[in-house]
Amino acid sequence: MYTSDQMQIDIGRGSWIRRMFEEGLELKKIHGNDKVFDFTLGSPCVEPPPQFQAALVDVVNDPTPGMHTYMQNPGYPATRVAIARRLTAESGIEYTAENIIMTVGAAGASNVFLRSVLNPGDEVIVIAPFFPEYSFYIHNQRGTQVVSKATPECLPDLDDLRGRLTDRTRVLMLNSPCNPTGRMIPAPILKEIGEMLRRHSEKIGRPVFILSDEPYRNLLFDGLQYAAPADYYDDTIIVTSFSKSISLAGERIGYMAISPRCKGAAKVFEACAFNTRTLGFVNAPATMQRVMARIQDWESNVPVYQAKRDLMYNGLTEIGYKIPKPEGTFFMFPESPIADDPKFVMMLKDELVLVTPGTGFAAPGFFRISFACPDQVIQNSLPGFRRAFERAMAL
Repeated sequence: MYTSDQMQIDIGRGSWIRRMFEEGLELKKIHGNDKVFDFTLGSPCVEPPPQFQAALVDVVNDPTPGMHTYMQNPGYPATRVAIARRLTAESGIEYTAENIIMTVGAAGASNVFLRSVLNPGDEVIVIAPFFPEYSFYIHNQRGTQVVSKATPECLPDLDDLRGRLTDRTRVLMLNSPCNPTGRMIPAPILKEIGEMLRRHSEKIGRPVFILSDEPYRNLLFDGLQYAAPADYYDDTIIVTSFSKSISLAGERIGYMAISPRCKGAAKVFEACAFNTRTLGFVNAPATMQRVMARIQDWESNVPVYQAKRDLMYNGLTEIGYKIPKPEGTFFMFPESPIADDPKFVMMLKDELVLVTPGTGFAAPGFFRISFACPDQVIQNSLPGFRRAFERAMAL
C-alpha cells in the first residue's frame, strides 16, 4: 500500500462533479464539443473586471523592492485594511485589519479555521445539500461531521437542526447563497438560528461558531440584498474568496473575517494566523494581495448570470421540472423526475447532457446544474432535457 487507508477511502468517495466532468471530456472526443452540453463544473464564464486587469499590470510593473518576499502570516496590512473597509460598508459591522486574515481561497480559510477551533471529535454540522468538499475539510481537521437535512425548498429545517445540537457541537457551516441550490437563507431563518445557537452555547458553556462560507454573496439576483449570518449571531466567522464574484478561481485568493462582535475574536485571530503557517499555506499569494488592495470598488457581473438563470429556469420549468428558484450563484438544483437521481443523470448523459447527481451533495432525488456557460449551450440542451424527462415519466 503506497497511500494511507483513509486516503483510499476518500478517493473512493471522490467528487461526483469531477467524475461527470471527466465523462463529458470523453463524450466530447466522440461527438464534438458542440454536441455535448456540460453543466458539471462551477467555473465562472465571464472575465475578471477591467479594473482587475489594470491593477494586475500596475502591480507586475511596480519596481519597489521586496514585492515577492514573505509578509506577516495574516497578510499585508494595506490589503487587510482595504478588505475591512469594504466589508464594513457592506455589512455595517465595524471590521478592522485585526479581524481579517488573507487566505488561499475560501477552502484554505475553512481548513485554517477548523484546525484552530476543533478538538478531536468535536462536531461540525452541515446542512444537506452541501458542497461535498466540506466533508474532507472537517475530517482533515479532526472533526466529526453531522448532517442536518434541509426542507424540500432547500432551506435549513430548524426543527431538524435543533435536534442535531449536542454537547460536542462546535461549528455550524452555512453557505448562503448555496452551492448547489442557489438559495439564500432569508433573514427570519438566520434570526432563529442565531437565537438557537445562543441558547445552546449558554447551555454547554462554550461558543458554537457559525462558519459562513460566502463566495457568492455578491452574486444575488432580482435586486436582493444579502442576508448576512453575522448580523444575527456574534460568533460568526466569514470565509470567502474572489473566485466566483470576479472570476479569479485560479488565483486562489480569499480571506477570513472574524466578527468584531465575537467575544474571542483576538484569540481566534491569533490561532488562525498561526495555523495559516503550520498547515503549509504560510500566506496568501503576495501578488494577488497587492492587486486586491487596489480594486475594492469591483462589482460582480450579476446581469449576465441572472439572464442565464432565467433562460435555464424558464426552459426547464416549461418542460415540467420542479426547481427551487435560485436567488444567487450560478447553480440550480432541480428535482429528479425519478427517485434514483444517479439513474436519471445517466439518462441525461444518453442525451449528451452532463449534470451532477444530488447524491453527491448528500441530497438524493435532485441534481445540480451549473449554468455558467454560453447561452447557446443552455438553449441547445433543452431538447435533451425534454427527452430525458419524458423517458423518466414513462417509467
